[in-house]
Amino acid sequence: MGLTNLNSTHLSSAKVTAAQDAIAALENALAEITVNLSAQDRKNYGSINEQNKLFVNKVYDYNQSQPKLSSPEVDWDEFNRDYSSRNNMETMISRLESVITRLNNAKTLHDYDNYQSGLVDYSFTTYKAGTSAPGFEDKYRDLKQFFMKNSTAAAPPEEKK
Repeated sequence: MGLTNLNSTHLSSAKVTAAQDAIAALENALAEITVNLSAQDRKNYGSINEQNKLFVNKVYDYNQSQPKLSSPEVDWDEFNRDYSSRNNMETMISRLESVITRLNNAKTLHDYDNYQSGLVDYSFTTYKAGTSAPGFEDKYRDLKQFFMKNSTAAAPPEEKK
């Protein structure tokens, strides 16, 4: 018998509500800074690659350690606010990506469990449809559509004409 119930831990409805409320609170807290960029905007403004980030970090370091070497044409207060915001957002994005990865992993295990249970139910339905048990032939016909191209599916019972 294959592995089943790879993830039998489930959130209570109170915890689901708390998580949804936390996401809503996060969306509300970030609403003033979130911007929808067009594909063209992302192309135009998204040119700060890793090398350019290192450049910005070096400019920041020089401004912090030797401000007399910094250009007077730059609004350094705004530069520092942008730099701080960027770092804060990068930290939040990293944490959120970690949460998303863990949620996807848990969901994958639940999906697997559901599919394996569905296969067991389909096998049972196939058996019962073969015995002409009431209702199972209709259920079998409805479910077999998902296995028409799958050569590894259980052999269907002979249909009566």
